[in-house]
Amino acid sequence: MMNLKMFDLTGKVAMVTGSSKGLGEVAAVALAKAGADVAVCGRNRADIDRVVERLKKMGSNTAGFVLEVTSGKTVQEGVSAILEHFRQIDILINNAGTNYRVPVLEFPEEEWDRVIDTNLKGYYLVTRAVVPQMIEHGGGKVINMSSILSMIALPNQLAYASAKGGVRQMTKIMALEWAKKGVQVNAIAPTYFETEMVLEIKKDKERLNFINQRTPMGRWGKLEEMEGIVIFLASAASNFITGQSIAIDGGWTIG
Repeated sequence: MMNLKMFDLTGKVAMVTGSSKGLGEVAAVALAKAGADVAVCGRNRADIDRVVERLKKMGSNTAGFVLEVTSGKTVQEGVSAILEHFRQIDILINNAGTNYRVPVLEFPEEEWDRVIDTNLKGYYLVTRAVVPQMIEHGGGKVINMSSILSMIALPNQLAYASAKGGVRQMTKIMALEWAKKGVQVNAIAPTYFETEMVLEIKKDKERLNFINQRTPMGRWGKLEEMEGIVIFLASAASNFITGQSIAIDGGWTIG
């Protein structure tokens, strides 16, 4: 008989960046369902407070923190505040992200910097601030939210796809360096899920049809379908898995 206790996160503290909406909120909810205490992080206080209240109603010991991931100073201050409140961080989910969609030759330098700084540099800064105390306490889990765009190419996704490709490699290097220190680092690579960030795509019938036709399962991901992989990678069930990018994409990247 399978021991489901390996998926139990009771007593664990999770920090989730960009968890005030979208897939970050989904991840925070999933972790709370599995018993974890959750540090909800984002840039908008009203959104943060809404998610905190949602998790509290589920019975989670949760708190919200305003966090700007593109600055090493503010990241360190934010992580210190979380550690002061919770005393430890056992699980880190790097999820804060943004996008800007135009052709390569029309891509402004300032937008390149904004997307790369948020989606790639931010992951490095937050992980660098969190992992030392994980190692000190004997281990932990780092989950980087990547994208199928780390594996495939689509037009008008220059900076975002470049950042997510970087996240894929970053995950491998971090996993390699911390493999003997009890820290497992993996990435989740989603396809299109029904989040606020991609709502305008659903209004474009041509793009919507392309995505559905390209996906063997013929549809977008449902938000609740992200929960299982988050809990699995955050739990003891994945203790011998590290350095992997796991696509959750309805079969898009099969071939």
